[in-house]
Amino acid sequence: MRKLGLSHPPQPTTIVQTAFRWLLGAALLFAGTSHLTWSRTEFQAQVPRWVPLSTDFVVVASGIVELALGGALIALSRYRTAVGWIVAAFFVAIFPGNISQYVERIDAFGLNSDRSRAIRLLFQPLLVIWALWATGAWQAWRSSRRSPDA
Repeated sequence: MRKLGLSHPPQPTTIVQTAFRWLLGAALLFAGTSHLTWSRTEFQAQVPRWVPLSTDFVVVASGIVELALGGALIALSRYRTAVGWIVAAFFVAIFPGNISQYVERIDAFGLNSDRSRAIRLLFQPLLVIWALWATGAWQAWRSSRRSPDA
């Protein structure tokens, strides 16, 4: 816990970081809603074939997780550092689906070329960085590494 900067109350974040945290939260709420409604079929196409679960289950479960994470980013500011790490881990966990879409050449969400699917892969690390920066998780981790009691 201490190594991730979670053992102390979160340090203040800037108004820009807060705005970006809320924006990321809204994006996750939108994505989660789309998993459960209008884009469900397209999300099913992205579930890697090697996942031993029903594609519909994976899409519904990930949609529910996105709704929970989006709400947490917006509402749980006191726990934003922990939420930031969890959101970043979620983005890492779903990355194999994006890789699968690229490798298997699956057309979904307007990504109908190898180039567009490859470009999308480059954005996943940016989402991880966004989650860690906007929640102050990155700052907390760096501070905990400098702290003599860490």
